[in-house]
Amino acid sequence: MTDFYDELAPFYHLIYQDWDASVRRQGDQLSRLIESEWPGCGSVLDVSCGIGTQAIALAQRGYSVTGSDLSAKEIERARHEARARKIDIDFSVGDMREAHALHGSRFDLVISCDNSVPHLLTDDDLLLAFRQMIACLRTGGGCIISVRDYALEARGKNLVKPYGVRAENGKRYLLFQVWDFVGEHYDLSFFFIEEDLSTLEVETYAMRSKYYAVSIDKLCELMHKAGFQDVKRVDGAFYQPLVIGTKATEQNRLPNRSEE
Repeated sequence: MTDFYDELAPFYHLIYQDWDASVRRQGDQLSRLIESEWPGCGSVLDVSCGIGTQAIALAQRGYSVTGSDLSAKEIERARHEARARKIDIDFSVGDMREAHALHGSRFDLVISCDNSVPHLLTDDDLLLAFRQMIACLRTGGGCIISVRDYALEARGKNLVKPYGVRAENGKRYLLFQVWDFVGEHYDLSFFFIEEDLSTLEVETYAMRSKYYAVSIDKLCELMHKAGFQDVKRVDGAFYQPLVIGTKATEQNRLPNRSEE
């Protein structure tokens, strides 16, 4: 997974038609939800920040944001993007399954967006991550997860997911994914075909990873098991379905991998 995102880091913004516009739009959408569910929220921890899409969006709206990600290359780019916008965000490399050791228990909100948690391939690892997230929160703090709705996705081999064409800096890019399912997991190949419009030379990049096509019902169940209360699915508020929950009571005991 780390290699996938290290290789994707220079191209990540191309996933969006207009990354800066998406940053603004997602900031507006997340801010509305946060103000509705957890009024007075000030500090946010993004445990899968990537190149900073949501972290930058929320920092631009006055939140105190901390971000971490497994990919050192994405953290390097996130720092660059934040500096370019004169935004102060504390970025570091880290695994969401070890979030409490890295960040402590001081946040009003923890987020993980862009379908990041399905990179964890077992229910045990998902539960561990959710327990780490709740350990990072103050009492009354919230959690926002954004994911694909895999109930709507076909199963099979050679499933093509087109992302369209992008153009910048004299180059044109064709983006698409190919999925190959084995049970509830699938191998993903993300292709970027780069054409130099002046020379017509073409270069192809392929990044590969594996995902767990976990259901939103299962994620809600695991978040509740981790200790979150008022766990619910939220549709129509963001570009992906959201799963949210609240730390309503103190969680003093740190999680470990052997807990059920």
